[in-house]
Amino acid sequence: MSQKLISLSPDLKRLRDEGYEIEVRSAYALVHHVPYVNVNREIKYGTLVSDLVLSGDVTVNPISNHVMFFCGEHPCDMYGTAIEGIRHQTIDQPLVDYIISNHSFSNKPDTGYANYYDKFIQYIKIILAPAQALDDSVTAQTYRPIESDEASVFQYYDANASRSNIATISSKLEGQKIAIIGLGGTGSYILDLVAKTPVSEIHLFDGDEFLQHNAFRAPGAPTMETLKERKNKSEYFHSIYSNMHKGIHNHSEFLTATNIGNIQFADFVFIAIDEGSTKREIVNTLLTHGKPFIDVGIGVEIVDDSLMGQIRLTTGNHQKYDHIYDRISFSDGVADAYSTNIQIAELNSLNASLAVIQWKKLYGFYNHHSYEFNSIYSTYTGDLINEDRHEN
Repeated sequence: MSQKLISLSPDLKRLRDEGYEIEVRSAYALVHHVPYVNVNREIKYGTLVSDLVLSGDVTVNPISNHVMFFCGEHPCDMYGTAIEGIRHQTIDQPLVDYIISNHSFSNKPDTGYANYYDKFIQYIKIILAPAQALDDSVTAQTYRPIESDEASVFQYYDANASRSNIATISSKLEGQKIAIIGLGGTGSYILDLVAKTPVSEIHLFDGDEFLQHNAFRAPGAPTMETLKERKNKSEYFHSIYSNMHKGIHNHSEFLTATNIGNIQFADFVFIAIDEGSTKREIVNTLLTHGKPFIDVGIGVEIVDDSLMGQIRLTTGNHQKYDHIYDRISFSDGVADAYSTNIQIAELNSLNASLAVIQWKKLYGFYNHHSYEFNSIYSTYTGDLINEDRHEN
């Protein structure tokens, strides 16, 4: 299946975006799961096949190419009478990759077909209408998950980027190797968001087990059986997000002075841990090697029988590093705005979202007026304070 050809051809891409089961084999386009009625007034499903006229990797106008092949019984009206108006030939004809056409149809508009979308839709309407007259719930638009090309970092095609026409913008993130240090509440949500981008690799660092309290501040809903397994956090999240993204690597270890060099490969680092001394080692290493990073922090306290919280994200890259030691706390076991251990999922997820938005801004995914290298959100005031700005 050539997803590249579909993506580059607006008419084929529109069919895919609208949920039709389209694939391309050699120079043929196939739309599967098209409902029709047979002579016994049964609803069946067939495949429409059109040969393609191509210019390189893009389809061109098929005005003179109006014949459509069909794999299945000859479609009938709702009473079981063959739709003779479209009959061209009834013959078993091998096409490509063991695909055998049983019939061919001819229904040519006076001006021909302007594109393959119009051609497929015309034939789909003709043979689908009788099936929907018998059962109005049947449809050719299944939105079936589509496997990605082998070269893709995803296990299945990124239909969201295609449907919203942001694939070119998303490509700005391609090739990056991301490290996420700490997979607690905020770190796990960072993974959830980064796994939906086309970065080449995502490396997970955490030596802790995934326990019951973690389930209440992380994305997803693990079963009791999963919690009883007490998997390492990096192994647990690797097992989930590898279902979507191919380039996820788990490192079941805490970073220390002896293995801190294991993150030097990364193009960008998210730091989501509380231990101040460890964080200092990590930050020092990243600064020494000029690695861009975002450090996140969350602090929630009980005040007058309710909660008051703050979240923080601090960014460092080649444009600005001089604020780092003023903004990030490196304390161990000292009560400060970011050392309390209350964690609330919505604050974790908001912290992660702001961090990922900032990362995407740095690489041109989001348009922006300036970079803010330190941000603090307060639940008490509702303010999002952006500091340490750097103008474009």
